[in-house]
Amino acid sequence: MIRDDIKTALVVAMKARDATTTAAIRLIQSAVKNRDIELRTAATQPDDDLLITEVLQKMIKQRRESIEMYEKGNRPELAAAEAAEVAVIERFLPQQMSEDEAKAAIDAIATEIGAASVKDMGRMMAALKERHAGQMDMAKASGLVKARLS
Repeated sequence: MIRDDIKTALVVAMKARDATTTAAIRLIQSAVKNRDIELRTAATQPDDDLLITEVLQKMIKQRRESIEMYEKGNRPELAAAEAAEVAVIERFLPQQMSEDEAKAAIDAIATEIGAASVKDMGRMMAALKERHAGQMDMAKASGLVKARLS
């Protein structure tokens, strides 16, 4: 489980006195804990690895946006710090599909549900998210689906 990998990595980073990695892993644990608290009252609980993957992807997206803003603001030292956090966070994500694999999965789902036009995009994205949620970036997948259905 990803949660156990995060705990183990924190212990290793603390023993190695790696302050950057330790801080990033603590941020991950904090975000996961916040998400757990949000879901306490939810009727259905998502799979633990899926939940953590969503949190990690959101954290990476936030950091990439920050990197872009820091580079525009001519603050390379802050951009480098965010990039280091992204590198630590990415270690815990499951292996992502390549673009060719993603296109193959999209084609398979399109033929399975009979998607022919952009009107079917919602059904395509729902099926894609259900089957490949942790394996691909849904923002990129959305563009690939739109291109496939156009």
